[in-house]
Parts: sequence; structure tokens; C-alpha cells
Amino acid sequence: MKKFPFFVALLFFCPAVFAQSGKVYDDLSLPSKILKMDRKYAVYLPPDFETSTRSYPVLYLLHGSGDDQTGWVQFGEVLRIADNAIKDGTATPMVIIMPDANTGRRGYFNDPKGDWNYEDFFFKELVPYVEKKYRIKSDKRYRAVAGLSMGGGGSFVYALHHPEMFSSACPLSAATGPLTIEDAKKQLMRTMPDVADSVVTQYYNRQSVVALVNAVPDDQKKAVRWYIDDGDDDFLYEGNCMVHIAMRKKEIPHEFRVRDGGHTWTYWRESLPKVLEFVSQAFHQY
Repeated sequence: MKKFPFFVALLFFCPAVFAQSGKVYDDLSLPSKILKMDRKYAVYLPPDFETSTRSYPVLYLLHGSGDDQTGWVQFGEVLRIADNAIKDGTATPMVIIMPDANTGRRGYFNDPKGDWNYEDFFFKELVPYVEKKYRIKSDKRYRAVAGLSMGGGGSFVYALHHPEMFSSACPLSAATGPLTIEDAKKQLMRTMPDVADSVVTQYYNRQSVVALVNAVPDDQKKAVRWYIDDGDDDFLYEGNCMVHIAMRKKEIPHEFRVRDGGHTWTYWRESLPKVLEFVSQAFHQY
């Protein structure tokens, strides 16, 4: 009787050992007319992406200050964490888009001077480009946003500016923008010493998460599902607590989590599985 080599036997009898894995590409780019340059991004594709013809929900996952599109790949271990969450059934297969907001200029928002409109790039160029390229469902219910630190602020502001775009938003250790008008003026005066009061007010109303929460119309209070997570030793803890209190007063439903930890990748790696589970609840039509 002919004997099979051991590795052949494994292939034949133990296909689970060789289960599919997702893939990550972290040096991709698209041209931007708005920013007048090519912009890099990374993408996670779920394990069955290349063998199926279906369309997928999408999570826009934003990095923090000092990182770029590779942050969630290298330090956040998105490939391992997303693969495991899909494998154990806590997350649905999804595409994860990680844009670079740290080249040329830093940040996810339009500059008040009008010479760096990253938010316009995100919604007018990046979203349409990737949702066509990667067989991504384009309905609100299949789109979510999350991020850490600077990217947590981007998650807050993008979902509050465009509640019609996102089913869920998950800010982690978020930078919540200026907490007062005075804070907004101090920030702007660093680069605009003669900034007008009207510009300060407009900036505060557009970039302060507390101000945006207070301005949410009553009929939009349930437009986005919120999962807010911040460590008890995080230097951004105060701003996140203020947003939580503002949401409570406004009666905006949200999950608010405070765990042991600081402003670290150890903390965010532990956050990511819950984020994937939370956004999947909406993707599954909870």
C-alpha cells in the first residue's frame, strides 16, 4: 500500500489547518485633485474576498498623529485581529480602508485657511474611489468609521458632519477638538495671529465634538450608533468624558467604555476586536 507523505495527509484530512487568511496592502495610492497630490492608503481584504463575487461592508479605520496608513497594519495588527474576529464569528467579513493623513500636512479636517481640504478629499475622492475598486456596498448601513487619537477625532467629526453616511462610529482615545471658544482661538492663533472672531466661531462649531453633539437635531439623535472607548490614564480622558456627558444630556444613545490603560497601542489592540464586533451588528441589521 502506497503511503502519503505527512504534509499531503494534512492537506487531505485537515483543511482547517490551511484556512484562508485575509490580505493587507499598505502602499497603495490614489490621485487627488483636491489636495493636488497622490494620497496613500492601506486596505485589509477579508479571507474570502478573492474567491467570491459578493460586495462587502466597509470600515474606515483612521490612524493617530505621528502614524500613517501603515499604523493600524504594523502596530495595530489589523490582519491578525480581523482574521480572528471573522473566524470566530464575532465580526462579519468586511473591507477595512486605512487612509494616510500624515503626508504633506497632518489631520483629517479642512484647514480654516482653505489650502488643505482633507475632509473634502475623504468624502469626495477617497470614498467613491475605494467603494468602486473593492466591491464595497455603498449604503449607509454597510459603512462605519473608527479611529484612535487624532483618528478618533476624525471618527467623531466625520460621523457628526455626515450622519447620513455611517451606520456606526467608534472613536478610541479621541482628540475631541477645542473644548471652548477660547481653546479654539488659541489653536488658530498659532498659524493665524490675526484670525477674526467669526472664523474662530465657525471653526469651533465645526471641529469641537462637544459643540457638534449639542447641535444634533432631535430627529437625528439615533442616526449613528456610537461606541466610545478611552483609558482611565489617557491624557485625552477629560474631553471624552465631556462628550459622554453632552450625549447623556442630549439623550443620544451611545456606548461609553473606560478601561484600565493609557494612550498606547496595547490599549488600541485590545479595543479593535470590540470595534469590529460593534460595527458588524449594524452590518448584520441588528
